[in-house]
Amino acid sequence: MKDICCVGHITRDRIVTPRQTVYMSGGTSFYFAYALNQLPRRVSFELVTKLAEEDMAAVSQMRDRGIDVRVYPSRQTVFFENKYGENQNERTQRVLAKADPFEISEMSEVDARIYHLGTLLADDFSKDVVRFLSTKGRISIDAQGYLRAVDGEKVNAVDWQDKLEILAYTDIIKVNEHEMKVITGSNDPYEAARKLAGWGVKEVVVTLGSEGSIILANGHFYDIPAYRPKEIVDATGCGDTYAAGYLYCRSQGISFAEAGRFAAAMCTLKLEHSGPFDRTIAEVEQLAASDNP
Repeated sequence: MKDICCVGHITRDRIVTPRQTVYMSGGTSFYFAYALNQLPRRVSFELVTKLAEEDMAAVSQMRDRGIDVRVYPSRQTVFFENKYGENQNERTQRVLAKADPFEISEMSEVDARIYHLGTLLADDFSKDVVRFLSTKGRISIDAQGYLRAVDGEKVNAVDWQDKLEILAYTDIIKVNEHEMKVITGSNDPYEAARKLAGWGVKEVVVTLGSEGSIILANGHFYDIPAYRPKEIVDATGCGDTYAAGYLYCRSQGISFAEAGRFAAAMCTLKLEHSGPFDRTIAEVEQLAASDNP
């Protein structure tokens, strides 16, 4: 049994920023897996993904880095275009191809204490898949994909279908400021977190970009600072890096506040370069302990 199993599609990404255009693999599962892989092996981990045969090179590269990857076939690989302006907290997206959703028959073969569902599009994980996985371990959800419906190549923001049923099975959720508004209807992160907890989520994490993040657990709020990056290069994958750091800590029983600071420090270090997180735990711990919010 693994401590953490991340389930999600690896994507083909075109990332456009004011400084450059980069083509690379991506997706929640991609950034999450690479981030965890940079940390000491105190936590066992498996990635479960689906992609087309012609894109298997991304999996081979991950396996070469020591990442345990289980792959199921898909007719296509998800293809995203992420375009950023000067404000790295804002982006526009197009979806040029979609992968097949995950099925219960595939999930029956995995075994973990925590299942982190890296949603990219609204139909990646049905409520039946989430319910099934909740019988096997704790459920952690990155909510972003549940709020994305594809019309042609355009990504439309939508409310989360079946959210109350799915949240009832959810132990941990990570949302950003935009996602919390769509899901709860509230502009206030504390009120939004309380609503999510009221719907059954045990640990609510709300990331607020340069304003830091908050965690609601056991009825108590923890305010987590955002650390200042030396420079802002690429925000793609920052939320996934935060989730990796948070679950890495929580799966070891580390406190909510310490897990939040560790995750925030990882997120800041990731922001300083393109591609997945590539720093060391010593650098993360040094930043997390610093007076640099």
